[in-house]
Amino acid sequence: MKIYICYDIKDTPHGGANQFLKALKNQFIEKNVYTENPSKADIILFNSHHNIESLLQIKNAFPDKIYAHRTDGPMRLYNDMNDNRDYIVIKLNSLADATIFQSQWSYKQNLKLGFYCKAPTVVIHNAPDPYIFNKQYDKIKNEKFRLIATSWSDNPRKGFKYYDFLDKNLDFDKYEFCFAGRSSINFKNINMLGPLSSKDLAKQIKLSDVFLTASENDPCSNSLIEALSCGLPAIALNSGGHPELVKQGGYIFKDFEDLFKVIEKICYNTEICRKNINIDSIKDVSEKYIDFFKELS
Repeated sequence: MKIYICYDIKDTPHGGANQFLKALKNQFIEKNVYTENPSKADIILFNSHHNIESLLQIKNAFPDKIYAHRTDGPMRLYNDMNDNRDYIVIKLNSLADATIFQSQWSYKQNLKLGFYCKAPTVVIHNAPDPYIFNKQYDKIKNEKFRLIATSWSDNPRKGFKYYDFLDKNLDFDKYEFCFAGRSSINFKNINMLGPLSSKDLAKQIKLSDVFLTASENDPCSNSLIEALSCGLPAIALNSGGHPELVKQGGYIFKDFEDLFKVIEKICYNTEICRKNINIDSIKDVSEKYIDFFKELS
């Protein structure tokens, strides 16, 4: 069996889909199931609303191949209800022989918003590059308890109202808070690291004590998965696919008041949470993809 990914994968940081598909492709290459030539592929994997022109060209040239659609969103929930990309995804799914959802939350919410679910379907979480995001390092003890949050996007729904709240109210004599990525707010007390390469981001994660994400309606946060894969306990907003990923490896919060409580709580339970992290590796994820594709063949 040979697989082709219909996506313009970039080597530089370029959002969650790019980072995941790059890691997945590398696993397929290692397992000798990947081809750069769609004509030689048995499975064409395409992603959400991306690379539509290339997908249609391949579909027209090779209509009898098996097409698997890795979906996203619903984007209307983490952007706004006028976001028409969900409708593009729904229409493109009519070209697919099977559908892959990134989380149970994404699966259920897409169906609620009118997604036509093409059978067969499967839920497979994402995973990061294991050569970058891993537990192969010696943890240092920080003078202050170090929180880190990351976001490639500066969409306000990526948690910025919570980060702004902490910037104004967190005890910075006790805590250090770093933010890596693009921000829609100029923080005064949070240490803004700016957009980082994957290697530099992993370094900053490994220097931290706890990862924080307050993104809303995120189907399967790559930044959260990257942190957990580095053995970093997490605090996450009770939204989207976060609870499916964090499980016992951290705490879920529901509002501003609750956020303070879980920050204090995790300070005393960091090691317990670290030991309870249970996240799929990219090897596990790639094998789930391959097993699913074998069922389609």
